[in-house]
Amino acid sequence: MQLSIVEIAKPADANVIVGQAHFIKTVEDVYEALVQSVPGIKFGLAFCEASGPCLIRHTGTEATLEQTAVEAAQAIGAGHVFVVILGNAFPVNVLNQIKSVTEVCTVFCATANPLRMIVAEDGDGRGVVGVIDGSSPKGVESAEHQAERRAMLRRFGYKQ
Repeated sequence: MQLSIVEIAKPADANVIVGQAHFIKTVEDVYEALVQSVPGIKFGLAFCEASGPCLIRHTGTEATLEQTAVEAAQAIGAGHVFVVILGNAFPVNVLNQIKSVTEVCTVFCATANPLRMIVAEDGDGRGVVGVIDGSSPKGVESAEHQAERRAMLRRFGYKQ
């Protein structure tokens, strides 16, 4: 078995969600979950089929984001993995809806940070072992940091 690190390329202002599902119907069902969650959402979705023709199935509402999702899925190359690249929405807006899709087994990550996937390959296939999401902690927040965090959440409208 070989381990490798796969960097996920995405637009700087985009968010990415990577997960694993178990059936080709995932493409249509995740698409529906996304468009029903945020009116006018812009996203691309790609899904690595794990049997039969083993194609990367894809759809979306914005061609560039869809192509970015396909390229990320190709780079990961693991069966039943899906990649969603979000343009004008945040994971917090869609994550519960994605997790409630019947075919979705797990969500590995949801982030705007630089993202690296740890991928294992055994000759017959590839699988996601884990993720490296952003950077390591550089310290512990102070009272001032806590106040900044609370103010930011209120500016974004997540808290009152």
